[in-house]
Amino acid sequence: MGNLITITNVLGSFATNCYTVANSETREAIIIDPATKADFLINMYNNQNLKPVAILLTHGHIDHIGAVPELKAKYPDIKIYAGSEEEEVLNSINTNLSAMFGQPLKVNADVYVKDEEEITLIGNKIKCLHVPGHTKGGTCYYFEDAKMVFSGDTLFASSIGRSDFPTGDESALLEGIKAKLFTLPEDVTVYPGHNDRTSIKREKEYNPYF
Repeated sequence: MGNLITITNVLGSFATNCYTVANSETREAIIIDPATKADFLINMYNNQNLKPVAILLTHGHIDHIGAVPELKAKYPDIKIYAGSEEEEVLNSINTNLSAMFGQPLKVNADVYVKDEEEITLIGNKIKCLHVPGHTKGGTCYYFEDAKMVFSGDTLFASSIGRSDFPTGDESALLEGIKAKLFTLPEDVTVYPGHNDRTSIKREKEYNPYF
């Protein structure tokens, strides 16, 4: 199985957390939310002898997908995963906010995962948790064995994601966090799309939105 290596790179003008999770034995890697700076990421993977095999998108906003086309061109066999309800967001330059920021971009996923669907990558099972609210297809990725969940812009340390963008819904966001994330073990580490990591226990106790 191999131990997992988790690398955090803060990329772009929105300071997006791009995560790379790699199997230390096989050197296969997953890229989560490649915001921008594809060349930087590719150089890092070359230097560390990592082979990206998948891109997991928590949602379709431009500050989480900007490097996808270049990474796909560099690694043609890489598979892009996104939530089954997020296709509209990924394929609309207005809904994914790319037009607003002068970077019109559409992205297609190779695999659209359903809520609670389990996928196996780099020797690990990953549960896909649909948590709408920031966008309608927002998806968190739970590595049960490693006790990690990548929450995108759904749950932050002491905060939650915005719900005033297209397809956002605050009540759905709050209910989804309680139903899908706060039911995870309390010692699970939360890796959010921006700012510092946290834990399920800490957010259940101290997040002011709950």
